[in-house]
Amino acid sequence: MEYLNIISELVIGYILLFIMAKLLGKTQITQITPFDFISAIVLGELIGNAFYDKETGLPEIFLAVTVWGILIYFTEYITQKFKRTRKMLEGEPSIVIKKGKIVYEELKKNHLDLNQLQHLLRSKDVFSISECEYAILETDGTISALKKPAYAIPSNKDLGVPINTVELPVTLIIDGEVIWDNLKSIGWDDTKLMNEIKNYGARSIEDVLYAEWKKGEALHVQTY
Repeated sequence: MEYLNIISELVIGYILLFIMAKLLGKTQITQITPFDFISAIVLGELIGNAFYDKETGLPEIFLAVTVWGILIYFTEYITQKFKRTRKMLEGEPSIVIKKGKIVYEELKKNHLDLNQLQHLLRSKDVFSISECEYAILETDGTISALKKPAYAIPSNKDLGVPINTVELPVTLIIDGEVIWDNLKSIGWDDTKLMNEIKNYGARSIEDVLYAEWKKGEALHVQTY
């Protein structure tokens, strides 16, 4: 009975966390703020601690996760509907480099030292602070950098190169399995696909590790 109880709590906890992740959307991962980080930790702790507390059963787990999830959802709803609350609940971006000069007051305000600033800039392909015109510390802890014109990569418009329409590549095969929805979206069938991959030495779909189609280009195929 004890093992059965543990299994049931794990299953229920998994389902509840999955539902909460879906309801709260992608901001918990892609645009995580300090508040989101804390709420995610607490939510995980509520589930984790319940498994080791013999006095805590499924009703208590369900209640704890539901109430905490409602509080998080309500907070997200407030920030979406009322702009004035966003600064308090989510924070606001900070300009840490302005017109090529480090704004030291903003660094201190955000508890960011120069070594950390250099690390964040390198992640944006800025290896020298002298190359940076503006740098903005985002609410999720990442940084957005704008290089000085002398160091910026020229665009096609700057070079006078003709601008072509950008097309997204479509993945057709992954790990020897066809993604049928993608295949139908480009108007191909299995016969057409087989004929194409045979040109790359593949005798069957299972021989293909990865296949990608892009409009106006030859099919990209990699076999095992």
